[in-house]
Amino acid sequence: MELAYIPSPSHGVLHLGPIPLRGYAFCIIIGVFVAVWLGNKRWIARGGRTGTVADIAVWAVPFGLVGGRLYHVITDYQLYFSEGRDWVDAFKIWEGGLGIWGAIALGALGAWIGCRRRGIPLPAWADALAPGIAFAQAIGRWGNWFNQELYGKATDVPWALHITSSTDGRVPGYYHPTFLYESLWCVGVGFLVIWADRRFKLGHGRAFALYVAAYCVGRGWIEYMRVDDAHHILGLRLNDWTAMVVFLLAVLYFVLSARLRPGREEIVEPRAGADAPAEDGETASDDAEGKTEGKTEGKDKAKDGDKSTGEDEADGDSVGLDKPAVTESVTSSDSAEPAGSASGTDAETEPDTEPDAEPVSRDEAGSAKKA
Repeated sequence: MELAYIPSPSHGVLHLGPIPLRGYAFCIIIGVFVAVWLGNKRWIARGGRTGTVADIAVWAVPFGLVGGRLYHVITDYQLYFSEGRDWVDAFKIWEGGLGIWGAIALGALGAWIGCRRRGIPLPAWADALAPGIAFAQAIGRWGNWFNQELYGKATDVPWALHITSSTDGRVPGYYHPTFLYESLWCVGVGFLVIWADRRFKLGHGRAFALYVAAYCVGRGWIEYMRVDDAHHILGLRLNDWTAMVVFLLAVLYFVLSARLRPGREEIVEPRAGADAPAEDGETASDDAEGKTEGKTEGKDKAKDGDKSTGEDEADGDSVGLDKPAVTESVTSSDSAEPAGSASGTDAETEPDTEPDAEPVSRDEAGSAKKA
C-alpha cells in the first residue's frame, strides 16, 4: 500500500527570464497584504480613517523584517558564523529564516513611530491589526514548504510531508508537517480574536494581547515536535522558553489592562490634522482645532471692527447732516415770528367770530386739532 503524503515542491524558485520569483518571498508579501487589508477594514469600523493602517505599516513591515532576521541570525548563529559557513548568507532572507519574536518586537517599534507621527494610540492600531497578523503568519508559513524546512519528527500519518532535499543536513523521508500545523493554528487564532473582539469589545491592546497569548500556546507544542537544530535550555528548545515568557507577559498585560482601562477607545484617530505630529502631549487634532478657533476669532474680530467702524462713520454723517437742519429750523422760526406778534395766541385759542359761541379752552382746542 502506497503511503499518502504531502509532496514538497521540486524547487522553490521560478525564473521569469533573469528575475527569480521565490515562493518564500511571495508568501511573505501576500501575508502582508492580507494583514493590511483586514486591518484597514477593522480600523475603519472602529472610527479610523482609510489608509492609516497602510501608512503605519510602511514603518512596521521593514522594521519587522529586520527584527525577524536579526532574531533568527542571533539564535542560530552557528548557521552563518561557524567554521565552513559564509557570513554573507545571513543577509539572504529569501532563503528562509525569520523569527516571529523579533519580527513582532521590532515591528512594534516601527509601528510606534508611525502611530506617533499620525497622533494615534499604538494599542488601538495593534488591536485592529491583530487577526490580520495571525492570518499573515498562516500564509507566510507556506514559504517553509517551498524551502522544505521546519518540519517535525518522522511519521507515517496520511498527511506526512515528503522531504526530498538532502542539502544542509536534511534526510529525505516523511515527517510531520509542522509548518502546516502552525498555519492552521494561526488561522484559528485569527478567528478567535475576531470573535472575542466582537463579543467582549476588547480595547486598549487586549485584542493584540489575546492574539499573542493564543499564538504562544500553539507555538509551544508545535516547536516541541520540530527536529531542526536549535539551542536547548533544561531540555527545552529556546523558542519553547520564549513562548512561555511571552505568553505570561501577554496574559499579565491583558489582566492589568482590563482592570486599569476597561472598555474600548471611543476615539481612535483624530478627524482633522491627522498628518501632523503630536507635540508636548497634545494631539494633532487639538492643534488643528486651536488654529481653527484662532482663525474664527480673528475673523469675528475683524468683522466686529469693520461693523463698528462703519456704524461710527454712519453716526458721524448723520450728526453732521442733522446739525444744519436744526440751525435752519431755529433761524426760520425766529425770523417768521416778529416781536409783539399774536400768532402764538391765535394758535392756542380759536377766534371769536360767532357771538353765541362758547369760549373754547386751550385743552379743548388742542383736542380738536388732534381730532
